[in-house]
Amino acid sequence: QVQLVQSGGGLVQAGGSLRLSCAASGRTFSVYHMAWFRQVPGKEREFVAGITWSGESTYYADSVKGRFTISRDKYNTVYLQMNSLKSDDTAAYYCAADRGVVFNTNAKSFESWGQGTQVTVSS
Repeated sequence: QVQLVQSGGGLVQAGGSLRLSCAASGRTFSVYHMAWFRQVPGKEREFVAGITWSGESTYYADSVKGRFTISRDKYNTVYLQMNSLKSDDTAAYYCAADRGVVFNTNAKSFESWGQGTQVTVSS
């Protein structure tokens, strides 16, 4: 499995921006689909954004389309640029990696997870 270490996050005012980073180690990063999920207490972890191993395709939850952008470099890091943040975006954010053949937005498909980072948007 690949090991994932997250950075970024914190407190921001509504309308502001944040960037999350997720660095992978231990396996060949380029063969993994990558994704960001988020979770608030009492709710299931939900898909936010994903990118295929090649970087050619990206996927977004309807709630973040047009505001969030997922990207990956050719080395070992995936990013989530979050703009126009809303209070509803407040959650713990997790990056995840999957070696499946087809990209899947189901959290159960992902075999490796980052430690999580809190994003709090104040209104």
